[in-house]
Amino acid sequence: MADIGHEVVGIDIDQEKVDSLSAGNAPFFEPGLSTLLRRNVSSGRLSFSTDSSAIRGAQVHFIGVGTPQSSNGAADLTYVDKAVEQMLPHLGACESGAEIVAGKSTVPVGTASRLSQRIAATGATLVWNPEFLREGFAVKDTLEPDRLVYGLPDDPRDAQEAQDVLDAVYAPVMSSGTPRLCMDYATAELVKTAANAFLATKISFINAMARICDTVKADVTDLADAIGMDERIGHRFLRAGIGFGGGCLPKDIRAFQARADQLGEGETLAFLAEVDRINDWMRASVIDTAAELLGDDLPTSRIAILGATFKPDSDDMRNSPALEIATDLARRAGSVVVTDPQAAPILAVNDDLPYEVTTEAQDALADADLAILGTEWHEYTQLDPHRAARLMRHARVIDGRNALDPQAWKAAGFTYIGIGRR
Repeated sequence: MADIGHEVVGIDIDQEKVDSLSAGNAPFFEPGLSTLLRRNVSSGRLSFSTDSSAIRGAQVHFIGVGTPQSSNGAADLTYVDKAVEQMLPHLGACESGAEIVAGKSTVPVGTASRLSQRIAATGATLVWNPEFLREGFAVKDTLEPDRLVYGLPDDPRDAQEAQDVLDAVYAPVMSSGTPRLCMDYATAELVKTAANAFLATKISFINAMARICDTVKADVTDLADAIGMDERIGHRFLRAGIGFGGGCLPKDIRAFQARADQLGEGETLAFLAEVDRINDWMRASVIDTAAELLGDDLPTSRIAILGATFKPDSDDMRNSPALEIATDLARRAGSVVVTDPQAAPILAVNDDLPYEVTTEAQDALADADLAILGTEWHEYTQLDPHRAARLMRHARVIDGRNALDPQAWKAAGFTYIGIGRR
């Protein structure tokens, strides 16, 4: 928002985080974010505070707090509700036009309707404006989104005023041709949850196909390439591997299931439980493959896990398939060492980990009996297999992301095992 010309103040309850952001330091790794942050803090367009009264007089208030998974799988809306509570006393003071509260958080359908009356009582209007950014591409996805979605109130006048305000906010983005879609609250909420459910389903589908390919000695990469040429399917999210992780897809499909149960539509989304099960199975499958490959030598073997984050170009380790595999194998193997170019320094401060941590792939591979590709960082997909073979005690690799060249690794003397590959 600051980078496209708006004056922005960010509110957080964590003073340490606010101080760090105010100094231009990003709290996590995201390509391009540090430069963007420093540029706009330096310009004076972007500031941070723990004082919620700093929002008084603003025309647009974005809610971007987390909705973690509760014990029953449902979305925990505590942070959303608290954010609204903190806002309420300071809303209604805008003197430059209609005042808008725009929800960005991923919430169960029905949340916006529940919150809208309380916000309307202050004179402000609630809009649900979900975000669709991808970690690793967050800056690009924010400045150049595929689409903008506005969930608007039923009252035509309030809806038009809110739409006009958000159109002005996003004018620099929309000028490049980004489509804007206006709809009711419930549909806007469902757009986000349905999108995540579909992506998770597509990933688990190709992973199920990988299992079939393993059984009949077919190749899932060729299969995915062929079906992806069908424009109704497309190639995106058709790479078989150890499954999805992170702070969105796993919790969001469970929250969607939980909300469907509450609405009496549990059977309608029952297939998402199978999507979740397949995702968990992919991690367990790699663990079983490693144990089978090492056999009786497993208790004395050294295993290198290449990657700790749930995806490359991020330092996010939430629900990381690679770390789940590392943790399980660490209980059974002689030793496990995890390497990651961004996450290793974060992991290294924890003295209670069951595995070793290093920033250098060559250190992880040294004297290893098995390497497992857990995250498809460029550093790992471009490794020289001949050099890797010289470093390792036994040249064995499980390509958990189907991102390596099987023929090149086999030519270097490796026992290569992919996911559903010949």
